[in-house]
Amino acid sequence: MASSNKYGINTICTHVGEIRDEQFQGAISPIYMSTSYNFDNVDVKRYPRYFNTPNQEALCKKIAALETMEAGLIFGSGMAAISTTLLAFLQKGDHVILQETLYGGTYNFVVEEFNKFGIEYTFTKSLEIDDFVSEIRDNTKIIFIETPSNPLMKIVDMKAVSDLAKHYDIITMIDNTFATPINQTPKDFGVDIVIHSATKYMGGHSDILAGAVAASQEHIHKIWNLAKNLGGSLSDFTVWMLERSLKTMNLRVKRQSKNALKMAKYLENNELIEKVYYPGLKSHKDYQLAKKQMKYFGGMLSFELKENIDPMDFQRNLNLIKPSMSLAGVESTMLSPAQTSHGLLSPEARAEQGIKDGLIRFSVGIEETKDLIADIEQALKKTIKVEENTI
Repeated sequence: MASSNKYGINTICTHVGEIRDEQFQGAISPIYMSTSYNFDNVDVKRYPRYFNTPNQEALCKKIAALETMEAGLIFGSGMAAISTTLLAFLQKGDHVILQETLYGGTYNFVVEEFNKFGIEYTFTKSLEIDDFVSEIRDNTKIIFIETPSNPLMKIVDMKAVSDLAKHYDIITMIDNTFATPINQTPKDFGVDIVIHSATKYMGGHSDILAGAVAASQEHIHKIWNLAKNLGGSLSDFTVWMLERSLKTMNLRVKRQSKNALKMAKYLENNELIEKVYYPGLKSHKDYQLAKKQMKYFGGMLSFELKENIDPMDFQRNLNLIKPSMSLAGVESTMLSPAQTSHGLLSPEARAEQGIKDGLIRFSVGIEETKDLIADIEQALKKTIKVEENTI
């Protein structure tokens, strides 16, 4: 089994964490589906809920290597990873700081569940470092960030946040789902714990539900100690599928990032588009910071249509791009955050985050960009025509 993370990124994706087929010499990792293992006279007492089956252990090594961390842990979903990791380091009377714009599931988990546990929380008023500073209390244990943010693609200064946290002995956590370790490695900027919805770019084919965490061995052990009790483990077949998918992550994400930049530039110059949110655009408020932190700018963007174009009608008129939940598959998809990813938030909470009802999130796939542009063009024309006929 390859274990060195000194390899290049494609080699890590392909080989680190693989299981050698000693019996038949197959080229890929064998899959071990057993839920029951011998406990007598063995080095490891394996049990799926303990996250230590052969496939689970192997995949965790790949996740850790990709994030240049000591250890990793995989979960049944991104929210299982986020909730378990937060609760592993928080108890009654503790306080956590979260940035103002977050994935709706994370926001909803915090506001609905933390009060039950007596855990205090505050959201920053902006992403400027002074806003993080102003929220620090004597009982602050965690600062949780997400960059680029979902869905407005805001960028957080990872080094500034991690330096601040270290000064106050606070743990930093980041949702790195949108960027992936292909586009940025938060450890390089001092972040302690990196979390992913592996359903997204790590899976990459819209057929896997999973979560992942990478951190120091000490931090992973603390997360594992709670995880084994909460039971958010992953089936070995899904583990095997995810290990397979990760082999092509670098190739996929680079192409998606290249395509997204082209699509963002096209949309920015389209007279029917009100605003485009993509950190790779020079017009983006955080463009310089994004250049500093990111190798590429990612495959995600969002945009607002002009007010006279109905966003749902526009999406219904798409032929190639799928109006679909989730993101990051090889196929391009769009959705309305107000009805999906941030639908659990109140209208007031969405307004506070700047998420308008007409906002569309665009997950750019690996297709030819000329085909994506043609699809958007025909959908815009049909949508305007429908509106004109109803006047």
